[in-house]
Amino acid sequence: MSEPAPHHERTAPDAEDETPAAGSEEAAAAVEEPIRSTYESTASEGGDRLNRSWRTLVSTGFLGGVEISLGVLAYLLTVHETHSHLLGGLAFSIGFMALFLAHSELFTEGFYYPIVAVFAREGTLLQLIRLWVVTLLTNLLGGWLTMGLVVLAFPQLHDTLVESSDYFLGIGLSWRGLALAVLAGAVITLMTRMQAGTDSPGAAIAASVGGAFILAGAPLFHSVLDSIILFGAILSGVPGATYLHWLEWVWWVIPLNMLGGLLLTTGPRLLRSSKLRPDAEDAARPAARAE
Repeated sequence: MSEPAPHHERTAPDAEDETPAAGSEEAAAAVEEPIRSTYESTASEGGDRLNRSWRTLVSTGFLGGVEISLGVLAYLLTVHETHSHLLGGLAFSIGFMALFLAHSELFTEGFYYPIVAVFAREGTLLQLIRLWVVTLLTNLLGGWLTMGLVVLAFPQLHDTLVESSDYFLGIGLSWRGLALAVLAGAVITLMTRMQAGTDSPGAAIAASVGGAFILAGAPLFHSVLDSIILFGAILSGVPGATYLHWLEWVWWVIPLNMLGGLLLTTGPRLLRSSKLRPDAEDAARPAARAE
């Protein structure tokens, strides 16, 4: 009569140990599912962008430059009236909201969606380079044309353009300038990631406002946004602001924006999603069958 008791005491703890293990696996699966879902939808969206026709690529990039310039106009008007860059940053969010709701393309959005698509084998490196180059050039063209109209329509913004151009060109290529450019890339890419991670338009707009507040309110060094401001200064005849000065500024801001977006935002997320790559999943199947 004494032997069954020890047997009962051994089996009870085993059953208790199995329940938390199963629960932890279910919890882990629940945690991973949002990551998988966002990864797959982002890769699909990025693949669509990489495979756009030339006509679509040029038009979406040009419209992106026009629409972000309307945010720049809101920023300049607000800073002119309030002398507050933080309020100007909030006003600038109009540009990001327009990009999101009108489905246009901004060069620095290319640091997330298409990178994930290439990582997921939904596109090629050559397609990525094509997207970056065409979008950057058409963003700048659309911004340049729009700022020409802004300069003609709002001559009272001359002093604000002087102040802005002095800020960007005055800091120039320095340790502070390097940090401002890297942070700008990280902020804009994080904003894009937050928009990708929600199905709620309201949440995506909130991300646009937050990104604009930091980016333009600081202000950080953003290759397209600040190039448009410098174009306005050049077109209005601000002393010390020329296209040569702009080129001397933008050539190093672009790669540092890319570095900030890839190193601080996209790269760690790709590492987290590395097991979701097609080749990684294919490699995992034989191992699972062997077990």
